[in-house]
Amino acid sequence: MSRWRLVLGGQDADGISTEDGVPVQLSDDDVRRDQALEELYGGGSGQRGGLGSSSPRVARWLGDIRGYFPSSVVQVMQSDAMDRLGLRQLLLEPEMLRTVQPDIGLVSTLVGLGRVIPEESRETARSVVRQVTTELEERLRAKTIQAVSGALNRSARTRRPRHRDIDWNRTIAANLKHYQPEYRTVVPERLHGHARRSTEIQREIILCIDQSGSMAESVVYSSVFGAVLSSLRSVSTRLVVFDTEVVDLTDDLDDPVDVLFGVQLGGGTDINRALAYCQDQITKPAETILVLISDLYEGGIAEEMLRRAASIVGGGTTMIALLALSDSGHPSFDSRHAAALAGIGVPAFACTPDLFPDMMAAAIERRDVSEWAASQDIPTSHET
Repeated sequence: MSRWRLVLGGQDADGISTEDGVPVQLSDDDVRRDQALEELYGGGSGQRGGLGSSSPRVARWLGDIRGYFPSSVVQVMQSDAMDRLGLRQLLLEPEMLRTVQPDIGLVSTLVGLGRVIPEESRETARSVVRQVTTELEERLRAKTIQAVSGALNRSARTRRPRHRDIDWNRTIAANLKHYQPEYRTVVPERLHGHARRSTEIQREIILCIDQSGSMAESVVYSSVFGAVLSSLRSVSTRLVVFDTEVVDLTDDLDDPVDVLFGVQLGGGTDINRALAYCQDQITKPAETILVLISDLYEGGIAEEMLRRAASIVGGGTTMIALLALSDSGHPSFDSRHAAALAGIGVPAFACTPDLFPDMMAAAIERRDVSEWAASQDIPTSHET
């Protein structure tokens, strides 16, 4: 009944009673929780809460909710406070940033604010972003390296390796049936090994990321994956962001924070122009994987974008269109363009961060990425 009282709020709900008719009395902690909820959600449906534009008061409120509610609830309340309390403006102040609990939603907001953050708040904002990207990198690094390195090793195997590239353990295991007792040795019928040394560049990966405002969370995850992939010596990774202009952030890949503060969310979208730039960077089509991360709302000439994509695929490059790289559920996207890309051999689907390493492994091994997506119950067909 105390929970119902907190859900329903004050005023008429103050008379809520137990089954025995005894009015619910909130504990001191629940009274504070009730006040925090009232300040955000009070005032009736669709109306703002009671914090107004008081920066110190909002700062105290943000500190309070971290003590009164679990992390998952805090994140929801912070997200609601962005609009209901005008928190976007207040986040520009350093003391406010130190109070907020960092999460990917907050990072997306800070990336969106980008260059309008005043100088006195910039370092605090960077520290908040770094905390979140570091946590994401720690969570995703091991799986990404394992999946990509394993795929590279499998794709490089050959049955006619040079002597220095023979995998003796696999060769012996595969040829045990040819053991010669009289000679106490194995006479291998087939050798197993790698076609090239692992220190060589085996794949070139281009992450081409839409900077439109709806793609903020995808941009955050892409910067983290870009940093992880760039740490692999057998992979050459390039990161390109675009709106109506194209910016190559490859030189900043070792630091996701630098990447994110080099992004300018919002503005128009010219996918064809971005693909043209990426196409010029492709030197080994058969060894290149181009991942376009975009909701496909093309502001340029869609027919040219599709022709460009067909040209890239026709040249031998593996191209994938991710409609979103996030955990935020079903994304909004242009279904006509998604269907058209699928029709020319560019699978188009949304992908969660946890599945991204496996998707890259499938592409590296030259497996059918659409079939991989279907095996993960990811929708790949789109109504036109």
